[in-house]
Amino acid sequence: MTGTNQTVLWVLRILSAIVLLAIGGIHLFLVFDGVGGVLGVLFVLQAIAGLVLAIGMLVLHERLLVLATILSLLFVIASLAALLLALTVGFFGITETWDFTLVIPTVIVEAIGVVVLAIASVVVLRPPLVA
Repeated sequence: MTGTNQTVLWVLRILSAIVLLAIGGIHLFLVFDGVGGVLGVLFVLQAIAGLVLAIGMLVLHERLLVLATILSLLFVIASLAALLLALTVGFFGITETWDFTLVIPTVIVEAIGVVVLAIASVVVLRPPLVA
C-alpha cells in the first residue's frame, strides 16, 4: 500500500473503532439506566463485543484486520436491524418506541457505523495496487 492508502486505512480504522465504542457505550449506558433481564444481559454482551471489535480494528493487521472489519460491519448491521425490528414489528417479543432513551442517537450512530465499516471493508479487501 502506498502512504496515502495507509493513511486512509488508518483514518477508517480509527473512525470504525470510535463508532464501535460508541455503540458499546450506548448499550452499557442503557444497562446502567435500568434496562435489565435478558435484554440487559444482551446489551452487556453487545458492549463487550463493541470493545473487543474496536480493539481489533486498531491492533490487528492483514487477514485478521479483514476478519475484524467484516465482523464489525456485521455486528453493526445486526445491531441496527434488531433495533429497527423492535421499533416496527417487534423483536423476540420486545417492542420499542422512538421516544425511549437514546433510540434516535443509536439509530444515527449505527447508520453512520454501517457506512464507515462498509467503506473500511472495501478498503481492506481491495487488492494492493501494483506500481
